[in-house]
Amino acid sequence: MPLPPYIEHAPCALDRERYQTVFAREPGAVAAPTAGLHFTPALIEALGVHGVHLVHITLSAGPGTFLPVRAQRTEDHRMHSERYFVPDSTARALRAAQRVIAIGTTALRTLEASHGNPGPGATDLFITPGYEFKVVNGLFTNFHLPKSTLLMLVSAFAGLDRIKSAYAEAVAKRYRFFSYGDAMLIA
Repeated sequence: MPLPPYIEHAPCALDRERYQTVFAREPGAVAAPTAGLHFTPALIEALGVHGVHLVHITLSAGPGTFLPVRAQRTEDHRMHSERYFVPDSTARALRAAQRVIAIGTTALRTLEASHGNPGPGATDLFITPGYEFKVVNGLFTNFHLPKSTLLMLVSAFAGLDRIKSAYAEAVAKRYRFFSYGDAMLIA
């Protein structure tokens, strides 16, 4: 099982259980969409009781999800491509939804790249500040590494000043970062 490079032990049986989301159904990804690691069957049931309707997409997160931005200029960075599939039922639910909250940056990229339309696809969409969101208006995500495309995406979504403030608080209060770290809801 591929683990992020900052997890320094060899993959073990516990990782197969812990580094998997309750949403996983199809083989193909080489990384877990880590915001989903926070969800349990009990949490999903509680959300349903409060009127939150979950719909599913298939993501094939690739190894490029761990790569930092190495280009001197952001616009020179080439994003890795990831395959996805949006079911018809999900596309219909997205069109009917008052709010669409993506669970994770990979889900957000999929929803934005597909425009919420059904079917298979692949995206190398690189979301940076200035991007106009068309589908998603809420994001549940982990705290991400500096100089990462993921940090740029959340800055585009919430605004750089808001993200800097959130990260300053996370550092001051010793939140955990990375895959097994803490998460935030940006709405």
